[in-house]
Amino acid sequence: MSKVTEQEREAFFTDVAKASAEAVWCALATVSGNEPRVRIVHPTWEGEVLWVATGPQTPKAKQMELNSMVDVQFQVAPPGFIHILCRGRAELCTDDETRLHAWDAIDYDLSQFFPGGATDPGFLAIRIVPTRVELSEMFGSLNKRVWRPLQAVSRLRSLTGK
Repeated sequence: MSKVTEQEREAFFTDVAKASAEAVWCALATVSGNEPRVRIVHPTWEGEVLWVATGPQTPKAKQMELNSMVDVQFQVAPPGFIHILCRGRAELCTDDETRLHAWDAIDYDLSQFFPGGATDPGFLAIRIVPTRVELSEMFGSLNKRVWRPLQAVSRLRSLTGK
């Protein structure tokens, strides 16, 4: 495993976005009480942020409201077998400015689900701010690269003394 340096960060996230676009669908894990819940979603990377669209009354939105930590896993089919894991904090974005931004950033036609557009009351933009992103091949066994924001690395070091 190699740690992504600050100098490699931009190229790393370019690689992550490119590989993720090949996956189309991915699994999003939330927590309900003390039990995990997984469902299939189609998120979109925008730099170091991952966007997801849903409705404000969906179980996943309600679960993220109570516990904002999520895991997202992409798996690219053969021949690539590229594996992307993203752990982060989900932010439920209800303001119109952010919803308009997310509407434009997400890479598929949201109007099929939210006919009222970006300000449709049924549209909720979810911004996932990563605390850890892993990009690898062959289900995580080859060429594993891991990125963590500097503050997460500093916090981990203070907790472990390493």
